[in-house]
Amino acid sequence: MTRNDARDVEHLETVAREGRWRVLETVATSKAGHIGGPMSAMDLMVALYFHQLRIDPSTPQDPDRDRFILSKGHSAIGLYSVLALRGYFPVEELATFDHGDSRLQGHPDMKLTPGVDSSTGSLGQGLSAGSGMAIAAKMQGKDFHTWVVLGDGEIEEGMVWETVIHAPRYGLDNLTAIIDLNGLQQYGWPAGEHDRYDRSEPMGHVNLPAVFRGFGWNVIEINGHDYDEILDAYAEVDAARGTTGKPTAIIAHTVKGNGVSFTRATFKWHNGVPTDEQLDTARAELLIDQKTEALA
Repeated sequence: MTRNDARDVEHLETVAREGRWRVLETVATSKAGHIGGPMSAMDLMVALYFHQLRIDPSTPQDPDRDRFILSKGHSAIGLYSVLALRGYFPVEELATFDHGDSRLQGHPDMKLTPGVDSSTGSLGQGLSAGSGMAIAAKMQGKDFHTWVVLGDGEIEEGMVWETVIHAPRYGLDNLTAIIDLNGLQQYGWPAGEHDRYDRSEPMGHVNLPAVFRGFGWNVIEINGHDYDEILDAYAEVDAARGTTGKPTAIIAHTVKGNGVSFTRATFKWHNGVPTDEQLDTARAELLIDQKTEALA
């Protein structure tokens, strides 16, 4: 494992704190939205948009851009927060989230929102769309990479596994699936002996790395909140790009609602609306009044 530039890591951590704050603030303003999933995936998405992806917010339809799909589309406010901070649209527009005439609907809509490459919300479909993009890139001789974030509850959908089976057959080393393995979904059985949290883990007792490897994928396991591990994983994907013939699965061990004490590690904050007092707590814990630099 390499040691990444401390300044870069510090900047990403600052952006992620801001992103988590925008999730909470926006949901409080709109009185609706999901919180746990956006917070668990925040570090993964910030590292993509502020370090990894070949993108330009001023030309969101550039045919040579890297693609990103948030397959667990109910976590849209997390993606919107990152897109706003990256400059795809004004941060102030987040206040319109989930309004009838807004570009920022409760699930991502590629026809409305700049920077959204695939409409999602019906769980299990994002990896199939991503594999189609990766196949198209191969056929057209383009070298863009497609990244897909999936939830661990979401990968219970059968359509996901159809894609897992066929992607290696097409040599899709330009496709990466990131599994946000936060261990909690909205509903589930009471926690068992080996579960981490207050509900049973969707894939907590399945050897996911072995399953993906068995189907022919390259697999990387990381702490999904450690930027050194995240950036190293993304660098490993780059090194394998166009050479291995294998798609990559990044198994990211995360914590649902990570970053704020009252949302962390509980299924009860899959969604919900924070109170004013809770917002005060979050602002203090996320050091929002101590930002020192522009984020973009």
